[in-house]
Amino acid sequence: MNRPPRVPTLKEIAEKAGVHVSTASRVLRQPEPVDGWSASALRVRELAAELGYQRNVWAASLRTRKTTTLGVVMPRLTDSVVATTYQGIEDAATRAGYSVLLSSPRDDLDGQRAAIELLGGRQVDGLLLSSLHIPGGDFVASLPAGLPPILTLTRHGEAGLPFVGGDDFRGGYLAARHLIDSGYMDTAVIAGPRHASTANDRTAGFLAAYAELNVSLPSPRTLASTFDVEGGVEAGRLLLEGRNPPRAIFAVTDTLAIGVLGVARDLRLRIPDDLAVIGYNDIPVAAQLPVALSTIRSPAERIGATAVSRLLDMLAGREVDSVKLPVELMARATT
Repeated sequence: MNRPPRVPTLKEIAEKAGVHVSTASRVLRQPEPVDGWSASALRVRELAAELGYQRNVWAASLRTRKTTTLGVVMPRLTDSVVATTYQGIEDAATRAGYSVLLSSPRDDLDGQRAAIELLGGRQVDGLLLSSLHIPGGDFVASLPAGLPPILTLTRHGEAGLPFVGGDDFRGGYLAARHLIDSGYMDTAVIAGPRHASTANDRTAGFLAAYAELNVSLPSPRTLASTFDVEGGVEAGRLLLEGRNPPRAIFAVTDTLAIGVLGVARDLRLRIPDDLAVIGYNDIPVAAQLPVALSTIRSPAERIGATAVSRLLDMLAGREVDSVKLPVELMARATT
């Protein structure tokens, strides 16, 4: 019977390369070669690849009490913005020598809490929580004891946790100023779910820009919705099929805006002559629509990478402040 080839030990790799075992271990812990490595360090990498050496992560974790694994709780992974944010997390973690353990539960409080408990039990070194639902009480106090450091991204609230996301208030303000500067004063907002701080901040920023001109939007012109295309269709019909439809609509996600554009097509409204539409996030399809969508670009991949960087700072014992990354207006044909 053929036996599988014997895997060399770390000690054997070190001896062949002529370095100390600790040096070989330090070199092989890096996921990629580092600029300025010595010839002996590069030789360690070459020998490890040539001889088929594989680092025993579990044995290392027993020695260091670290698993070099980050837990990520991220609902709605099928959403392109969420997926792009996760890609930023994965890439940054890999560069830092960490693996990622992902849970994508339902986008509700119970699903998130169950996922947090599961990942905490897997002994991850730190947790990234996305699209956090903030309950009425103290979220941190409601979590299981003994969890590793936690950082949140894309949504924030009174959770007592550091946060990384885009500057959504500023983004909503930019969307409003663009409509105002383009002559649109009769506007409406499709505002997303009431529990989502991202949606609330975008809406608040939009309303603040109009308030500066002493223009307020009545409550029927600010509609709560889901985040998806269907939510845009439903809210769009309520706004556009009623009496006195608005001349412009701000949707707090691009998917909502696409739903609105579908309703406008069915009603044979001309874009932007009869109706202007502006979304949020700048998903890849936004610029490729038959009428290119004006939107606010949020740096989803950078948010994910920055969250990993801040979480690693926390693991190193450093103080971490919340971060809001800049957003950008992308003015296109729908306005």
